Amino acid sequence: MIGALSLTRFRELLQRRLGWTVADNDPGQTAAVLAARAKAHGLTDREYLDRLAGRRWTAEIAELAQALSITETYFFRHDEQFRVLRDTVLPELLRKRAGQRVLRLFSVGCSSGEEAYSLAITAWPARPSPDWIISVVGVDANREMLHRARAATYSPWSLRDTPEEVRRRWFRETGDGFRVHPDIVATVRFVEHNVAGDDPQLWHPPRYDVIFCRNLLMYLTAEVADGLVRRMTQALTDGGYLFLGHTDSLGSHPKGLELCHDGGTVYYRRQTAAPPVPAPEPAPAPAREPPPDRPAPAAGTRSRAIGLLRDDRFAEALGLLGPDDMLLRGVLLAQLGRVAEARDTAHRLIDVGGPHPDAHHLLGVCHELDCADQAAGQYRLAAYLDPEFAMPRLRMGLLARRHGDHRGAAAHLASALELLPHEDEERVVLFGGGFGRLTLTTLCRTELEACEVRG
Repeated sequence: MIGALSLTRFRELLQRRLGWTVADNDPGQTAAVLAARAKAHGLTDREYLDRLAGRRWTAEIAELAQALSITETYFFRHDEQFRVLRDTVLPELLRKRAGQRVLRLFSVGCSSGEEAYSLAITAWPARPSPDWIISVVGVDANREMLHRARAATYSPWSLRDTPEEVRRRWFRETGDGFRVHPDIVATVRFVEHNVAGDDPQLWHPPRYDVIFCRNLLMYLTAEVADGLVRRMTQALTDGGYLFLGHTDSLGSHPKGLELCHDGGTVYYRRQTAAPPVPAPEPAPAPAREPPPDRPAPAAGTRSRAIGLLRDDRFAEALGLLGPDDMLLRGVLLAQLGRVAEARDTAHRLIDVGGPHPDAHHLLGVCHELDCADQAAGQYRLAAYLDPEFAMPRLRMGLLARRHGDHRGAAAHLASALELLPHEDEERVVLFGGGFGRLTLTTLCRTELEACEVRG
């Protein structure tokens, strides 16, 4: 029999370790979980609580999260929020991200994965062209739910609010349910994470264009909920969107967020920071090469700028650079949407040093916005100048796919797939659109398989 003192202590430990509140009006379930977990370790309830309080016990915290989680969910739950996402939010974000062709979405408290896959199913067909990368991350503390999410197979009951046309397009019927389409599965990554703690890599600002965190805040202590809202706000890109559950409210003036209304749905938009006033460009030197007494940029400064680029902090990275590191400068200008300046920088790099594969690749990236033929020509030149350069082959493959040339796309993508494992790491950072080698390889393989199917 679990006593009142042990039950109170257990609730306090759950608040401390998981950040959860446990309702006083449901002592039966909480006491049953405490008794079962103590018995599983061959301990009395007091010994179990002493061990839980005394040191980090990660595996047991995961077991408690699994035993106490409320896991009821289904695809397109509260469909009005997905309608706003599809009709209002995504069109705006796709315009803003045209230079990068990347969208990142985040499902916090994803349970068995239905919400994360619903986000991917909504965003994937909205892509203006196949070379866009859609990335969805789902996090939860319940390992069993994450295992089900990764399996990506669901009962008909999980699809009870899924429109029939969506079910036909994005699910494959199996003997015991429905499996999510492979393109959507490849888009979503699941991570075990306890929202009571921090993870600088997961929450590094500004990373996500859209965050869904629905029906979770009400189960957290006030301190943990406030910390989670703060991390979500900071992790949103400027103008990014936060969707909460109908029972969650941040008030009419939440810090760093704007309240939005659409069709009876309330959601939030990250306030856009005022753009920094750019420093005046130095006048170009008349000589073709820098004067011999001009100091080279410090290695530490360039390394910091590369790190900021990796974290999508383009304006900060650009502010660190002098005029000499023209390639990195051009890449950052392109990421900031200053395409004309990026193009001029690439031409200056070629004027000073002659044909340069990375500069021609950068020109290809710039020309994709106005002339696909010129972009393809620059990519071909970059690949010719450096036969080991994977990135222009990947871009040529995606361009060919966009224009229906599946045979040509397959040839370029196959070459890129062969070269990507050996691609220079800095080139991956410069030209990978914020994604690493593994994600780019997955994209390449998925597009190649699609070419072979359609060819």
